[in-house]
Amino acid sequence: MSLLNIDAFRETPLVTEPFEYLCVPGFVRADRIAEILADYPVIGKGGSFPLIALDYGPVFAELCAELQGAALRDAFAEKFDMDLADRPTTLTVRGRCRSKDGKIHTDSDSKLITVLIYLNETWDADGGRLRLLRSPDSLDDALAELPPEAGSMVCFRNRENAWHGHGSFDGVRRVLQLNWVTDQVAVRQSERRHRRSAFWKRLNPFRRAA
Repeated sequence: MSLLNIDAFRETPLVTEPFEYLCVPGFVRADRIAEILADYPVIGKGGSFPLIALDYGPVFAELCAELQGAALRDAFAEKFDMDLADRPTTLTVRGRCRSKDGKIHTDSDSKLITVLIYLNETWDADGGRLRLLRSPDSLDDALAELPPEAGSMVCFRNRENAWHGHGSFDGVRRVLQLNWVTDQVAVRQSERRHRRSAFWKRLNPFRRAA
C-alpha cells in the first residue's frame, strides 16, 4: 500500500497567484508515520544531506522511492501543467534546524518544483513554520503558513517571486526536500554540493550540532 495520499494531493486546488502552490496536511499516511520515523536517519547536525550520505531503514527507503516514482511525477505534471517526463529529481534530508536557517529566499533556477515533506510528530514552537510570502521584505507578509507536523506537505513552482522562509528555530526538525530539476547537470551539481557539505560535517566533530 502506498505511503502517500496522492488522491488528497490531486483533490487539493492549486493556488496560482502570486505563484503556484498548494499545501496538503496528511500527504504521508498517518498510519505509516511511526514506521517511517523508526527508520528515519539519525542526523545530529544542521543542513541538508543526500541519501547516499545517510543510513536508514527499509520503510524510509520505500518512502524515498515512492517520492521519486512515476505515479507522483505524473500527478505533479498534471497539477502544475508541466511536462516532467524527462526531468530528473533530487532528494535531500534534514534532521535538525539551526537558528540561522529559514531566511527568506527563492530557490535556485535549476529547480522547477519544490516539495517539502515534514515528519515531526507534533509542532508547538512558533519558529520553524514554513511561510510562503508575497515579498522578500517580511515573514509577516504571508500567503500561507504550514507547521512542520508529521505527514504535511507544501509544494510550489519555482518562480522569481516564490519567496519563502520561516522563523528562527534550533532543534530537531525533520524534512525531506524533493525537487524536479532542469537536467542531469543540476543533479550532479546538487550531489557534489551536498556530499561536500556532509564530508566537512563528518570531518569536524566539534562543529556545532544544531
